[in-house]
Amino acid sequence: MSFFVISFLTSLLVTLVVVRSASLHAWSADHDFSGPQKFHTRAVPRIGGLGVLVAMVVAGIFANFTQSDAAPKFWLLVACGMPAFILGIAEDLTKAVAARWRLLATCVSAALAVWLLDGVIRRTDIPGIDQLIVWLPAAIALTLLAVTGVANAINIIDGFNGLASMCVMMMMLGVAYVAFQTGDAFVAGTALIAAGAVFGFFVWNFPAGLIFLGDGGAYFLGFVLAELSVLLLARNAVVSPIFPLLLCAYPIFETIFTMYRRRVLRGVATAQPDGIHLHTLIHRRLIRLNFGSDIGERRRIQRNSMTSPYLWLLCLLSIIPSVLWWNSTRVLSIFLLLFILLYVFLYWRIVRFRTPRWLGGRREPRPDGRRFTDVHEHDS
Repeated sequence: MSFFVISFLTSLLVTLVVVRSASLHAWSADHDFSGPQKFHTRAVPRIGGLGVLVAMVVAGIFANFTQSDAAPKFWLLVACGMPAFILGIAEDLTKAVAARWRLLATCVSAALAVWLLDGVIRRTDIPGIDQLIVWLPAAIALTLLAVTGVANAINIIDGFNGLASMCVMMMMLGVAYVAFQTGDAFVAGTALIAAGAVFGFFVWNFPAGLIFLGDGGAYFLGFVLAELSVLLLARNAVVSPIFPLLLCAYPIFETIFTMYRRRVLRGVATAQPDGIHLHTLIHRRLIRLNFGSDIGERRRIQRNSMTSPYLWLLCLLSIIPSVLWWNSTRVLSIFLLLFILLYVFLYWRIVRFRTPRWLGGRREPRPDGRRFTDVHEHDS
């Protein structure tokens, strides 16, 4: 637990310094207010990942002084994550690094972890795939795809104050809990360090949005989360391979559904940004309804922050069963199916202006009186 506290305090202080010195590094701020997923009204530093990385390094140094057996592996993991972090923060600073290069860098990080930490997925409990990954190259390919995909998924849900950071922190704590149950000190300690680092950033990101996680922070944390999940499976045969899949179900399925929606339904490139993710729909068609649609800066920040708790609860619906039944593939598979059905149901209802009333949706009749629609049917 001391690792968590040290990491938290370091992240808290370093991120505060970054926020308070924002005028000295204005080039690190996000000045683009026009994108489909932009909801801030002032330039905000988007290098929150720097505080997260520094906090993990400081906690790692402390682990060395305490002669922790897990310290060498911890440094290897951080080193493996550097390509993902460097290309991500380069995008934060220059806005000129294409998504394919960031994904490639994350794939390189995953490949380094395969080489240095033996982080390879060798079982999935999915018929057909387990027979395929007996062949080592197939297992490595699946691992690279999974780690890169999860890192990209965390970046995709990073759209509102506190959304990605709280989800990552809860998932890291889930990994730490299961690792503790299996006696895996390395995975448990590293997950606690990462959770503490994210929590320190979260304090300044939610609700006021004083700093953003940025691509550097999102890709790095996504890599660490995915790699710890892979290592937990590789080092502990008792853990069901469905555990990390259910634990990270929200960002993973958000990504898969987004790819399907863009490529199949809309016929556009999967990397093309849009404003109809589940979290943006909740913001536009639920939060605006309850908190007003005026464009004052204070009101916009409030609406931004009030969107995230809805997604935290959705995320918890997969995290809670994953940590309760972490060693039962059958139970985890049932909950995974239920989560997917719930996600599709919510998206289908909200995108058609039929937000469930138990989510806070309200309806009013159309002028012609023919049917009922949400009051914000004509929002962009």
